Amino acid sequence: MNENEISKAIVVSAIEVHRELGGPGLLENIYEEALCRELTTRGLKVQRQFPVNVEYKGQELGKRLVLDLLVENKVIVEVKSVEKHNPLYEAQLLTYLRTSHKKLGLLVNFGERYVTQGVRRIVNGL
Repeated sequence: MNENEISKAIVVSAIEVHRELGGPGLLENIYEEALCRELTTRGLKVQRQFPVNVEYKGQELGKRLVLDLLVENKVIVEVKSVEKHNPLYEAQLLTYLRTSHKKLGLLVNFGERYVTQGVRRIVNGL
């Protein structure tokens, strides 16, 4: 699957999670775990709380970046459950994409009344 096909499956899965658990109100880690299970049920390989090494001027730093979800080793999913969107979340996800050398990320905010309004696609060189 390419990044676009994976992202479509992620959005459909997020809608299902939102429908099943109800609208906003739960913690991010609950939505994250449910989304992970839904994606796995759909046959996708999902890595949760995936550590990424960070380099500074060619040297690896002691601290790692931790991605909420990495789907099919291609698409990063950053899960939020907040009332209001903050543009810093998009900047954060773009930094994650650059650091991990991935091309596509989805910011999924389960805090929206309709989860589709909380999905933002962030690209790094696509």
